[in-house]
Amino acid sequence: MLSPPCWVEVKTLTIFFVVVLFIYLFIAVVVVCLFVCSRKVLLKMGERQDSPDDPPVCVSDSNKMFTWESLRAVWHGQKLDFLKSAHLGEAAPNTEVVLVQERRQVRILDCTKGKRPLVLNFGSCS
Repeated sequence: MLSPPCWVEVKTLTIFFVVVLFIYLFIAVVVVCLFVCSRKVLLKMGERQDSPDDPPVCVSDSNKMFTWESLRAVWHGQKLDFLKSAHLGEAAPNTEVVLVQERRQVRILDCTKGKRPLVLNFGSCS
């Protein structure tokens, strides 16, 4: 059986990525619209007083919620997660650690002994 020409695969991948990009942009626009609408509703709830017995609705940081700065911070966090060197199902990164007793830097995989699995326990210093 003959395989399709290379340009057919490239064209198919290009179309796929363009469709994914448009879907992603559509979802991003919908999410931004929902954020703007919910911010307006929350601000109106904070202004409204139903009765003198009810305390006023206080939304923490309502002036900063759903702003471009908060969306930029969320995007930055997602980008950092994507750029991490460790991913599920792939080989673990061999980063540098400091041996406390000896006060020297070694690689994590240098601490393994034979066929035994390496168990890491990250705890608090307090």
